[in-house]
Amino acid sequence: MGGRTKKVGSTRGLGPRYGATVRKRYVRVFTELKSKHACPQCGFTRVRRESVGVWKCKKCGFTYSGGAYTPVTKLGVVAKRVAKGAPIEEVEKVAEKAEHEEAE
Repeated sequence: MGGRTKKVGSTRGLGPRYGATVRKRYVRVFTELKSKHACPQCGFTRVRRESVGVWKCKKCGFTYSGGAYTPVTKLGVVAKRVAKGAPIEEVEKVAEKAEHEEAE
């Protein structure tokens, strides 16, 4: 009897192709995409992606735009603060922090 094969999760269809780093990045993005997220309207964790950038809550039916793979992006948070009228200096600090985090 041979040993069992390694469990590879959502990259099972890729096999040994594309390299380990690309497959790990794919797993991270895909699991974030498929997980349920909290609704900004009702608070329940029932938000799923309808199509690219379109997210919908299965509980209350609230539909909104977000990122391609995540319902809320860092740039969207900054834009929301600007729209609410937050001080410009604070918004610039948040934007710099977001850029620094993306670089890492």
